[in-house]
Amino acid sequence: MMVREGFSVLLNAMPGIEVVGEAVDGRQAVERVAALAPDVVLMDIRMPEMNGIEATREIVAADAEAKVLVLTTFDLDEYVYQALRAGASGFLLKDASARQLAEGVRVVASGEALLAPTVTRRLITEFSKLAQAPKAPALARIGDLTERETEVLVLVAQGLSNAEIAAHLVVAESTVKTHVSRVLVKLGLRDRTQAAVFAYEARLVTPG
Repeated sequence: MMVREGFSVLLNAMPGIEVVGEAVDGRQAVERVAALAPDVVLMDIRMPEMNGIEATREIVAADAEAKVLVLTTFDLDEYVYQALRAGASGFLLKDASARQLAEGVRVVASGEALLAPTVTRRLITEFSKLAQAPKAPALARIGDLTERETEVLVLVAQGLSNAEIAAHLVVAESTVKTHVSRVLVKLGLRDRTQAAVFAYEARLVTPG
């Protein structure tokens, strides 16, 4: 409880951020999200009643607009990868500074889902080896992508931002945003994090 209250105090002190509610467990988190419609949910993985993975899955299944930002103690927590597959938009270590926490919330809220790309990429790489590959229909959707869209998907999976992708491909950032949007629609994915996970599981990006 002290940790949760501490996060609330820290975030409320940051400009442009308002904490609209707290929850003591996963079940209450799902209920609060439905009632309060927050932009971002800070989700602990280990909670009573319902863990953070199940809570994330229910929030995403309910088509909530909220982006889920998973909080974890270790950057290679095996459950974090499961949470990303359940629909979480990213993760942040619990020992993050107040500035990092606030920036993480802002980044996720803006749609730039992957946080701390080098750490997140290592986590996805490690645990994608353990994940089941997508079923045939999911893999078949890759064929709907153009060559450039596939290239953009791979770069997203490698943790590059829109600006970095634009510089790499020598195109306008707005063009990259269009490609990313088309990739998400064609693959039926929620956000960039889901796209990155999909790319690893489809072996478009080789773990290692």
